[in-house]
Amino acid sequence: MNGKMHSETGAFSSDGMRAEILNPFVHKLELDNTYDKIKTAIFTVILLPFRVIVICYLIVTAWFLACIGLYGLSEEDLRRQPMTGWRRALKPLICFIGKMSYLAGGMAISVRGRQASRKEAPILVVAPHSSFLDSCIVYATRMSSVIVRKESMDNYVGKLINYTQPVYVWRDDPNSRQNTIKEIIQRATSKEDWPQILIFPEGTCTNRSCLITFKSGGFYPGVPVQPVTIRYPNARDTVTWTWEGPGALKLLWLTLTQVHSSCEIEFLPVYYPSEAERRDPKLYARNVRDVMAKALGIPVLDYTYDDCRLIARAKQLGIPGATSVREVSELRAQLGLERSRIELHLIAQGPMARKRWFSAAELPCRLGLPETPAAQRLADIFVQRSSGLIHFPDYLLCAAFLCLQQEPLTQLLSYAFKLYDTTGTGRVDVNTFEEIATHCLGLCQEDAHNTFGQADLDEKGWITYDEFISFAQKKPFFSFIFTNDLAAQKPKTQ
Repeated sequence: MNGKMHSETGAFSSDGMRAEILNPFVHKLELDNTYDKIKTAIFTVILLPFRVIVICYLIVTAWFLACIGLYGLSEEDLRRQPMTGWRRALKPLICFIGKMSYLAGGMAISVRGRQASRKEAPILVVAPHSSFLDSCIVYATRMSSVIVRKESMDNYVGKLINYTQPVYVWRDDPNSRQNTIKEIIQRATSKEDWPQILIFPEGTCTNRSCLITFKSGGFYPGVPVQPVTIRYPNARDTVTWTWEGPGALKLLWLTLTQVHSSCEIEFLPVYYPSEAERRDPKLYARNVRDVMAKALGIPVLDYTYDDCRLIARAKQLGIPGATSVREVSELRAQLGLERSRIELHLIAQGPMARKRWFSAAELPCRLGLPETPAAQRLADIFVQRSSGLIHFPDYLLCAAFLCLQQEPLTQLLSYAFKLYDTTGTGRVDVNTFEEIATHCLGLCQEDAHNTFGQADLDEKGWITYDEFISFAQKKPFFSFIFTNDLAAQKPKTQ
């Protein structure tokens, strides 16, 4: 791929013109025809049980060998010095068993290129990260050290993870990022024979349509790195695990009921940083990403893990267009809406000043925009399949969510009451409140209905925004609406 490979706004084509906006966090997978459904059903009965039994046997065997290799070693021992002698000699056997577990599941792992030695490249940079099945890279790289959350050690594969002598991340530690970078630097520059460090610099799973922003933590040591790419060249993509798409169990089931799957791992030439890249880890990360994107033949897109959190928060609250909220944000910035915040002014004008339903072609006019491809794309995101029309309050609520990201949720909620109140009286009935609560509070319709009944103490048949806030302040369940923390989690059930 020639031309500019990274930008502040998104993917670019070789001629410098803006390419089609991608959403790397969505993956659609359905059994489209009767043949696929019948084949999957048959293999679920005759193939899946056999594969599960063999895989479990192999994993337990590898786990048992890891327990032997770790016998007598404390967590502090694992962090202080690399394993040697017979403990290290078990690694090739565990790697072989690990690869066999994938083969037992119908997935053949092929490797191209040569893995550099630790002396040549202390760090392996792996991308794209798209699946929990990417863990095969650990076996393909002879048990390289992974970067892992400490709480992940509590599950049954903790021994296998510990055997790689991982770099631990404590999410509860406010200095976690600095401590992790410090340990990466110590490992990468140590004269001792530590395993190579294996990092997934994207920090989250995508659908492999592009490479998103690389985190710079693995590039702070300023040492040479070896880029490693992962591909899954299968007719049906049953491995991709993103924010919007099938869950892990469904993907595992569909993968294990395929006759054959494949994974291609390619070791690219070692990347030696320039002096400028050693001084600037972000520059180093961007340039390595460009090299990997060129090898994969895909664009780069400056999405970050924070964008993932934004999408997750929008989905959690039920914001209309949640899965495309990052794209909506980018389009609004291109169109100047981010600066004007015109949507908030439209909301403030009240319901009588707004037409609620209209075609996609009308949206640019409603927002005072010229008819451009970006404006049309923004409209297309909010077109409802059932009617072919845009429900304007849904778009305005999504825009308000983006404008008010740093504000407590009460601010968004106050706008939602204005948006969905068709009477202009400030009072909403149970049906309108259900619409607000499902689009702004993440409640299901039944919970929204029950909440309205509890908030309407006088059984008037309507409540105001102030009445709901007064009610919510007394309920621990609704504490999440009074914080401006984007990552704040609301309870799963009321």
